[in-house]
Amino acid sequence: MQYEPLTVRRRDLLSLIGTVAGSAAMYHTMTALGFASESRYTGPIRLDGDAKGAFVLILGAGLAGMTAALELRKAGYKVLVLEFNDRPGGRNWTLRGGDIFVELGGFKQTCAFEDGLHLDPGPWRIPYHHRALLDYCKRLGVALEPFIQVNHNAYLHASRAFGGTPQRIRAVKADFQGQISELLAKVANQGELDQGLSREDKEILLLALKSWGALDHNYKYKEGLIASGYRGYAKPPGGGLSAAPLPSEPLALSDILKSQLWRYFWNFARYELQTTMFQPVGGMDMIGKAFGRELGGLIRYNSKVTEIWQNDSGVTVTYVDAKDPGQSQKVTADWCLCTIPLSILSQLPINVGAAMKAAIDGVPYTASVKVGLQFKRRFWEEDDAIYGGISFTDLPISEIGYPNTDYNKSGRGILLGAYLFEGPNSFEFTAMPPDERVARAVEFGAAIHPQYRTEFENGIAVAWHRVPFALGCSGHWADEARKLHYRNLCGIDGRILLAGEHASALPAWQEGAILSSLDAIARLHERVIKT
Repeated sequence: MQYEPLTVRRRDLLSLIGTVAGSAAMYHTMTALGFASESRYTGPIRLDGDAKGAFVLILGAGLAGMTAALELRKAGYKVLVLEFNDRPGGRNWTLRGGDIFVELGGFKQTCAFEDGLHLDPGPWRIPYHHRALLDYCKRLGVALEPFIQVNHNAYLHASRAFGGTPQRIRAVKADFQGQISELLAKVANQGELDQGLSREDKEILLLALKSWGALDHNYKYKEGLIASGYRGYAKPPGGGLSAAPLPSEPLALSDILKSQLWRYFWNFARYELQTTMFQPVGGMDMIGKAFGRELGGLIRYNSKVTEIWQNDSGVTVTYVDAKDPGQSQKVTADWCLCTIPLSILSQLPINVGAAMKAAIDGVPYTASVKVGLQFKRRFWEEDDAIYGGISFTDLPISEIGYPNTDYNKSGRGILLGAYLFEGPNSFEFTAMPPDERVARAVEFGAAIHPQYRTEFENGIAVAWHRVPFALGCSGHWADEARKLHYRNLCGIDGRILLAGEHASALPAWQEGAILSSLDAIARLHERVIKT
């Protein structure tokens, strides 16, 4: 099956801006387009003053809901959390061998991974600047380890370029950077930059380009040991009589441009993806489990909310046992903090004002699919020397993620065989039965790693629009929708207020969920103190 290469998106534009103009220019552009956002967390929240025994009902035991429960309990509130699942964490979720997952449409999957192997179908990495999440991990005793976002030995793959042969990231990056440096050095030497640079500046610029671009003494980027020291060798340095390395041949700039492999550079330059990044030891759900242990009986699991009703004195929520919905139950509280995804909340009866209701109804959710694949051996390490990191392709699977644990270990291993986020391929994979998603991931992945054909054992696939408790990956704010609805979504409506990644400037990130929650409970506490 033939697939058209992806068209250039805003992220591709950011990559080019970052490559040519530098990271500062790219960051300012990202901010203008609504992509980048600094975490504003400066330390634990202080909720001073008398809570007056107020009862806050929290809907959803994701990170937003559990953060609120933790802090409100500490401030003296009575707290109860209603959670649809039989576990804490929400989209903070890990699948291991023996886990059973039933998606919309009745498709049932049983994870067959070997003990010790897992897939994080939701969030899978934590940037160093997500300070709130890192602080809660520290406070709750969640051990972290490095997540390798950039591995120069992983692959960039264009199905219609270079004969379909994957190219090492280091080679494409070095060749692109080197030949751009050569062009800029040529411009500088021709005097085209004289109006903007002093003679001294020009000399320093040429020295910088020579170093940054691996140029020779004539400011040329060409086949040789200088360039190979960046892009890799045809024959690497050795020992004894065969020690001399052999240089490798660079890719032509024209070929790189036409291949569009340059568009993946944003995955290395974008602020939210810059190193250092982390992951919890043992799976992302270690965070959700730690929150859950801390809150204990404050969380009532298997509670499917069916209606939210408020009046001047409180909020009444109707819910049923998600596993046995025959009999409905009700709970009434002074206040309600709702962290249910808007994709679900928009379908529930809730008596809030027209402005908040329009905001709830006005935010669609991003389509996303992840496929985990188990293989008989860790061939990506044994054959290809890829230890962690991500390979990128224009095939529908988009990315292949390599495990950041158990390096150089014999035996089975798990790859993230597909990570689709936004775009038509995400919807196409969502429409497939799970076994077909797995089969396609194996089929397409074999174009990058031919070992798939003989080493694959089993897989599991999660399409977020078919996940019953989320119906989508994350809130997808259009610029106009954010201008129109965001403040109304985050405001306090009577005795109800909302929190979650959808109520943040960091959609799809756990940090956004936590910061949203902290902001919401600070405003709620202020209201309680004044009431």
